[in-house]
Amino acid sequence: MIVPMKKVCLMVQDKSRNEALKKLRSVGVVHLEKKGATLDANSSALKRKAKVENAIGLIQDFKVPKKKKDSASHQDEFKGWERREKPVGMHRGRRATDVYGTDIEAPYSVDAVRADVRPYLPDLMNGFGDQRKELNEKDFSLSREVSRLEGWGNFNPADIEELSKWVPSFLYEMSPDIFSKLNKDVKYIRLKSDKSIVRIIVFDEKLPGIAPFQLPEKPLSEYLKELEDNKTELLQIVGYLKTYADRRPALSKEMAKVEYDLEFETASAGMTVVEDIPEEYKLSYLTGYVPFNELDRVKSVASQNGWAYSIDDPELTDEKVPTKLKNNKFVDLIKPVTGFLEITPGYREYDISPFFLFFFCIFFSMIYGDAGYGLILTSIAVASMIMMSVKRKKAPLFFPMLFLLGTCNTIWGVLTCSWFGLDVDAVPGFLRDISLSYISTAKTSQDMVNQNLQIFCFSLGLIHLSIAHIINMFRAKSLRILGELGSVMMLAGMYNVVLMLIVSNETRQIPLMPFTIYVIAGGWILNFLFGAYVKNMGQAIKSSLGNIMSVILSVVSIFSDIMSYIRLWAVGLAGAAIAGTVNLLAGPMLGSFLIFAGIILLVFGHGMNMVLNVLSVLVHGVRLNTLEFSGHVGLAWSGSAYKPFMEKEIK
Repeated sequence: MIVPMKKVCLMVQDKSRNEALKKLRSVGVVHLEKKGATLDANSSALKRKAKVENAIGLIQDFKVPKKKKDSASHQDEFKGWERREKPVGMHRGRRATDVYGTDIEAPYSVDAVRADVRPYLPDLMNGFGDQRKELNEKDFSLSREVSRLEGWGNFNPADIEELSKWVPSFLYEMSPDIFSKLNKDVKYIRLKSDKSIVRIIVFDEKLPGIAPFQLPEKPLSEYLKELEDNKTELLQIVGYLKTYADRRPALSKEMAKVEYDLEFETASAGMTVVEDIPEEYKLSYLTGYVPFNELDRVKSVASQNGWAYSIDDPELTDEKVPTKLKNNKFVDLIKPVTGFLEITPGYREYDISPFFLFFFCIFFSMIYGDAGYGLILTSIAVASMIMMSVKRKKAPLFFPMLFLLGTCNTIWGVLTCSWFGLDVDAVPGFLRDISLSYISTAKTSQDMVNQNLQIFCFSLGLIHLSIAHIINMFRAKSLRILGELGSVMMLAGMYNVVLMLIVSNETRQIPLMPFTIYVIAGGWILNFLFGAYVKNMGQAIKSSLGNIMSVILSVVSIFSDIMSYIRLWAVGLAGAAIAGTVNLLAGPMLGSFLIFAGIILLVFGHGMNMVLNVLSVLVHGVRLNTLEFSGHVGLAWSGSAYKPFMEKEIK
């Protein structure tokens, strides 16, 4: 269920806003209303965030080095480093100064830096990053200059300048065509040239219309030496950065701290100052949302600190009220799926979590469709929960959910007699005996089973979508109930049409019932008259006429939605075919000297099939809940999760 929210407004003295926020954070129940506050550019948290982001970016491409058992690890080397507001000065990558100006050696060994003067780790890393950037820029400019001079060979520009004192001398580069058109009176000496460029030194005067070659500041040999030294220093800096590759956990923790501080600063900046009040009495206020059962805690802290407050019900339909879901522990097992997809029902929408979980288990089982796979998933879940219990840690909801899904999948596989894609004849007799004849090829022909499964899929769709409209009936509390009843009638009629068109074959014919057309027509009329009912019949009919095309096409839409459920049979059949193919390829190897290759093929093939099934569940199994079912129940997943302003322990 969606927990009812109350909108609260708290007013405090502006000079004590930060102290008030600290106390409000300790209560931890108020979801602050976002007002698009802009932080000061000098915000320390923003600056720290930029530093940490840059530091993480510097090591993202480096692998974590292996730790040596006989030496202190880099992780231990930096343990306990404290944040410092003053940045670290860096010098050429070989030496640096700590926050107190002490000259220290890079890469900052324990012996070189005392624990009480350690600088801010991101500052150290960004110092190296700045040097790397500087060296890269220098490498680019040096490489460009070397490339410009290589054709001329190694010469001293001072010699040309000295010669120009006696005879004006100019260097030129030109194409062979231009060179061939030079005036015969030009005095020059041809130097090192190639097919595309001619190099000459001209005496007495410049050539008209051609810019002379710009002399370098020093000989090519010095540029080459400087380029080599620069590359060496650059490699050294990169080597230093690589030693920080194992600091990702520390940087991630620091980023969490920064985000925590940013949340506080944003809350402070988002408080509104009451205008036209003397400075010494200036007031600020904030607004937020509190679950109705937590109001007493807010009232208590407000009374204790002398804050003024007001409490109202959220009324405006465009208010972005956060959604807090409260369900029992069993229904909460669906949270890993909705959390992964980042979907939340709107505050004024309906929480479908129980139905989502129930049908998701069915969809998952039909897509995986193999008892062997189900046992593997169940075993992984049980083993993981046992390991977490041994470590005295609470198992994430993912593992109980995996246990539930694996168990459901195993049950479905047992009923269909599906075990690792084996032929039915290869399955032990007692497993064939306990399978369900309606959907098991152990007792029924493959064609009949396929037809039965198709009927099951469409029946599942009818039930699933009908539940959506029944939910709307209970929520409507008006004549709109008749519009929802009309939708159920159209679903029932189109169900018969789908069976007649898709499932019927030579073995079993499913006729179109005489009353089907009347059921569909009657349902459409009810939906037209009452589907948009809010105030009265006139308003409902006017609204339907305004959306007449949507109303007309609603029958086609219902047909399409029921048809969507055939994907459960088709995807499950594809997974079974892949499993059977893997067995077919590996079978001959298992009876020969290639037995190890056969085992590897079995493990790899079935493993890949299980991974593909995960993707199929996300694409198809989730879709039927979040699109088809949600569309019929009127759920747009437009909500934002309830995230109270609260204290957090950052580990």
